[in-house]
Amino acid sequence: MGRGKIMIKRIENDTARQVTFCKRRGGLLKKACELSVMCDAEIALIVFSPRGRVYEFANNE
Repeated sequence: MGRGKIMIKRIENDTARQVTFCKRRGGLLKKACELSVMCDAEIALIVFSPRGRVYEFANNE
């Protein structure tokens, strides 16, 4: 049994939005790393948080 679909819309609750951002940011960085290893691709990813912080990933091969 799979997960249910969610509507893609802005999360109104500030705390829930921050938690979702942190979890999805981690997943996105992991996927970028996997893609660079599996496909031997050059990947650069920059994410700006709502609070102004910058998160980045770049494979260095």
